Order: sequence, then C-alpha cells, then structure tokens
Amino acid sequence: MNRITYLSQFYLLNSLSEESLRLIDQLTSLTPFPKNTCIQTPETFSEGFYFIKQGKVRLYKVNRDGRQFTFDILGEGNVFGEVDLLSLGTREMYIETIEDCLICKMSKAKFESYIIEHPQLMLKIMKLISDRMVSISQSAENLALLPLQDRIISTLVKLADQFGNPNSSAFQKIDLPLSHQELAHFVGASREAVTVALRALAREELIQTSFKSISIHRDRILKKM
Repeated sequence: MNRITYLSQFYLLNSLSEESLRLIDQLTSLTPFPKNTCIQTPETFSEGFYFIKQGKVRLYKVNRDGRQFTFDILGEGNVFGEVDLLSLGTREMYIETIEDCLICKMSKAKFESYIIEHPQLMLKIMKLISDRMVSISQSAENLALLPLQDRIISTLVKLADQFGNPNSSAFQKIDLPLSHQELAHFVGASREAVTVALRALAREELIQTSFKSISIHRDRILKKM
C-alpha cells in the first residue's frame, strides 16, 4: 500500500483530497521503531504530531514509587502528539512501542501551518481530543471507585472494543499480547491480585486465558456489568 492510500485511511484524514494527502506525505518523515522502544518520556518530550502507520504504542505514567499506570494503547491509524494549538494529552506521558512500529512525524511548524490552511481537519482533531479526554477521565474514575474485578472487566471490554478479533465464537479474543503484569498496569493493582481476579473470572466462564492472551464472553460480561 502506498503512503497516500495509507494516509487516506486515518480517521482524521479520510475526508481530505488526494492533493491534500500528498502535501501531508511531503510534510511527514517516516521512522521505524523496534518493539519496546521508549519514544518519549516527560523529559524528552518534543512537540509535533505523530501518525501510527504500523504497530501499537502504550501511553503510561510512572508515580514516585516507580509504579506504572497505563492510560491507553494506540494502534494503527491512531495519532498522538502536542503542539501549541492542540493537545492530545500526551505531554507528561511515557510512550513505548509494544510492537515493531512505523510512525510518521509532522513537526510543530509544519503541522500548525497545515492546520491553518485546512480548518476542516481541526474539527476532527477536536472530536478526537474530546473522546480521548473522556476515556482518560473514565479510567481515572474506575481506578478510584470500582473494586478490582470490576476494573479488570471494564478494561478488558475497552480493549476488546479496540483490538477484539471478530469471529463466530462466543468468546472474543483481544488481539494484543496481555500478560497479568501488563493488565495490572491498567488497573492499578499488583500482578498477584490480578492473577487471582482473572482466575475467578475464568471460573465464572466470563473469560478464557492462555499465555499472554485473553478472550472475553461479551454477552455474559455485559450482563454482569
């Protein structure tokens, strides 16, 4: 797939003309990042706009005790970044690849110049910002108010919505390597506590687990929520 066709598949860019997409292609640089590469820390933050062409990245924060909390996983077709005009909420976050990635970057100056000439793109970005802020707020509320098992269920449903593998089975596999420790980063708990909770959910036949893999029975889970 050529880069113009690829760019047209981004939610933010799918309403733009081919001429506009060609201009974006000229304004972006493509960089490969191996799995487990830390693209950004709060200290190394660099303004710009990033388009994920291939792979997935994890957005997380680290508290004073060194504990990690994962806010989101972004996959192909997603964007992140910060400029003076707009913030996607990633300035203070660590951003790490969880797969081999190809990422296009547009510098702050080029992005701000482009957005002024293409105001229709601003509306989509504002919608994306709103959706992401709602998601982060919901995650924080769940962390503060819900018991552990409910936090796990809420997280698994969200991940299934993002990365669920559609099939004819009653169980939907989350197409994301997900260890107990990685899930613990989402829900603010220890790996041991998450393991106990997952075993309980499996006994209720709400989920199925295997090595770094979780499938959910959506109908049963939604009845429990």
